[in-house]
Amino acid sequence: MESTIRLLLTLSISLLLNTCAYCKRPAVVNVGALFSFDSVIGKAAKTAMEIAVIDVNNDSRILNGTEMKLFMEDTNCSVFKGSIGAFQMLEQDVVAIIGPQSSAVAHMISQIANGVQVPIVSYAASDPTLSSLQFPYFFRTTQSDSYQMAAMANLIDFYGWKEVIAIYVDDEYGRNGVFSLDDEVEKRKSKISYKLALPTNYNLKDISDLLNYSIPLGPRVYIIHIHPDPALKIFQVANKLNMMTTDYVWLTTDWLCTTLPSITPTNQPSLKIIEGVVGICQHTPQTSRKKNFESNVYGSYAYDTVWAVANTIDTFLNQETNMSFSFFDSKFGKLKIFDNGKDFVKILSETNFNGLTGQIQFNTDRNLVPRGYEIVNFVKLSIQNVGYWSNHSGLSIAPPESLKVDKSKLPRLNEKLGVITWPGGNTDRPRGWVIGDQERPLRIGIPKRASFVEFVTELSNHTIQGYCIDVFTEAVKLIPYQLPFRFVPFGDGEKNPNYDLLVKSVTDDVFDGAVGDIAIVTNRTKIVDYTQPYATTGLVIVVPINDSKASAWVFLRPFTIEMWCATTIAFVLIALVIWLLEHRVNDDFRGPLKRQLVTIFLFSFSTLFKRNQEDTVSPLGRMVMVVWLFLLMVITSSYTASLTSILTVEQLSSPITGIDALVASHLPIGYQVGSFAHTYLAESLYIPKSRLIPLGSPQEYDKALRLGPHHGGVAAIVDELPYIELFLLEYADFRIVGQPFTRSGWGFAFKRDSPLATTLSLAIMELSENGKLQEIHDNWFCKDGCSSAVGADSEPNQLQMSSFWGLYIICGAFSLTALVLFLLQTIRQYIYYKQQQMLDPSSPMFPASRNRGCYSVLFNFFDFIDEKEEAIKNMFKKDDLPEASRTV
Repeated sequence: MESTIRLLLTLSISLLLNTCAYCKRPAVVNVGALFSFDSVIGKAAKTAMEIAVIDVNNDSRILNGTEMKLFMEDTNCSVFKGSIGAFQMLEQDVVAIIGPQSSAVAHMISQIANGVQVPIVSYAASDPTLSSLQFPYFFRTTQSDSYQMAAMANLIDFYGWKEVIAIYVDDEYGRNGVFSLDDEVEKRKSKISYKLALPTNYNLKDISDLLNYSIPLGPRVYIIHIHPDPALKIFQVANKLNMMTTDYVWLTTDWLCTTLPSITPTNQPSLKIIEGVVGICQHTPQTSRKKNFESNVYGSYAYDTVWAVANTIDTFLNQETNMSFSFFDSKFGKLKIFDNGKDFVKILSETNFNGLTGQIQFNTDRNLVPRGYEIVNFVKLSIQNVGYWSNHSGLSIAPPESLKVDKSKLPRLNEKLGVITWPGGNTDRPRGWVIGDQERPLRIGIPKRASFVEFVTELSNHTIQGYCIDVFTEAVKLIPYQLPFRFVPFGDGEKNPNYDLLVKSVTDDVFDGAVGDIAIVTNRTKIVDYTQPYATTGLVIVVPINDSKASAWVFLRPFTIEMWCATTIAFVLIALVIWLLEHRVNDDFRGPLKRQLVTIFLFSFSTLFKRNQEDTVSPLGRMVMVVWLFLLMVITSSYTASLTSILTVEQLSSPITGIDALVASHLPIGYQVGSFAHTYLAESLYIPKSRLIPLGSPQEYDKALRLGPHHGGVAAIVDELPYIELFLLEYADFRIVGQPFTRSGWGFAFKRDSPLATTLSLAIMELSENGKLQEIHDNWFCKDGCSSAVGADSEPNQLQMSSFWGLYIICGAFSLTALVLFLLQTIRQYIYYKQQQMLDPSSPMFPASRNRGCYSVLFNFFDFIDEKEEAIKNMFKKDDLPEASRTV
């Protein structure tokens, strides 16, 4: 018993000693902090981290007697100094590095952290690319700029601005933030038209040069993404350049909210320069814990970062894990690797506690779980909250944490913000862009045409006029703002300019827009934006005409061959049906074979000219004749109308009847110089360029068509419909054949995504609805009356069988019905006759057939049909008399 007690006591003492040995906690745990001491964020962060370390070491609930010691190194926002500071700090056996605040420095330090397995926890480096898989040891307790830029893009989309200018500092923070913004606005069908970079150490001259460069660009919505700047230099310059007026919109990322608390009371009047600016600030839910440094949100984040590291250390030590470091040689001397770095990072990633800024918890990208942003407006030396944004609530006037409904998967139709006072004191939404002003009016390129000058051209006195010019000037009058512009002729006036080059000049910034008879075609829409079409057009074919009245066989032209054949067959069939129906009851249809044949072929044809010599007496024959005469009336009247048209209307002298015939003809084709018709014929229809003859004026059109394809001219001309209509008003010996084989329109061309394209489209639609567009057209082209030549195929179409097959079917159906009824009646009589013959062999036989064999019945039936109806009826009457009366 005593031995057992002794053994248990020995084991207990041994276990206690071993447990104490393994549970021995280090007296001090070193943590590093890299940041810029003299920066706006650094000043707040330094105070916050010092207070946080004191609070951690004085809190008995954490670290359990182990002291947290913080080593600070000043990076001065320099990658070089930050790297040196990191190496010096690693010599102190730090288990984590807090900071750096600069994204540029964070990129370099993260590379070092990967090698020594020491996690980095930054409270201010917001570059989205730091969350990549390349930096598994990088954490941040602030919100990534990818989240902030989603808020900014939502704000831009909310106010309907489609083009913005982004100004940023040219380092990792600025570049990557703006690239993230570009992705977000593109998702909402907007774009950053211009990305303007400032040097990292910019001065007032750099800002002035950049803003002066931006003024002529057009967009007036500026997104400012720079480092905190207590001097607000960018707005100082903007005020001097008169850019804080009602035409401008200034949106800032959270750098401005970070900057304002550092402005001293004596400098408060300087805040007048940011009147009307709208900023995005990081939203932190209200907590009961307050600190003196809470005015700067990054100070609060720095405080929470220290606590996040302290909680990780505490959890790590509670798991009875030793902290150890291993030496390895490098070019920089002997460095230490944190052997437990991977375990430490795993614990850090599971951090979850309530801090000054709210819940401190990391997502899968090692970023702080997003909380949202506040939308603020700087008005009258104060900051006014106008709303909030989060990825689940969108824009709202209530804080994100108070909204329970997740709107991220629903259309954001109910987004709302408070009233914003914009620069200049206006509360109405600014337009957000200015295309031109009096000092720099819009450069509108116009084609200086040499032919068809009614559409657009420059006169000898440099006056610009034409149908297209009048449409443009009337549309500009409907724009609800002033639009200064000047016309710039394009071309030498001796020949029509190339319209593809005119449109390309808009893309090349030679012109701000192009106005004229510019067809909307595929290759042009790829480089410019068009307005709503103000004229409908398409390519048509023009050929010569002649008089076809002298033709000896013109009387055959009203009907097609199929129609002639069908009509002839109908005449013959109707004659046969009427003969069959009338043969037994009508003496006019009886007699010798020769007479009956003449009657058959002359009866139905004679109905075309006069009353028939032979009358129909049978009810079925009369029924068929009524239907036949109706069909004959329709056929003859249609034939007469078509022949009259052929004898009085001019006919085409060309074999070309449409685009298919033109392509297959291998004859030369004329087109207008500068028109897109050449490209379409050569590249879309694959017509050899050797067949395409350029023509420069209506006079050349006339000459080439009259000469013809065999005497140095062309077989046809392909051009846009408005030109051809104008040409045909003056030259009456030509006509359009077929229909337009392309569908297009004329519009005004502007740079891609230009707001003017949309604005003028609305104006053109209004001109169309109020009749002004038609009035402009009539003033130019209908002074002597308009005659439409659209689809004017001068030869009337021949009458097709497809137009009359219904009548033929009706006539055939009545004829067949009458024939069937006749046969049924005759068969009934024949059967009755045969029955009487079998009952009374002495009865007369009509006829007395001599035929024998298998065809006897059929021949007897035909002979029966050939007998007169009256004779058969008389025979039946004799058979019905009583036998006594017949023997008297």
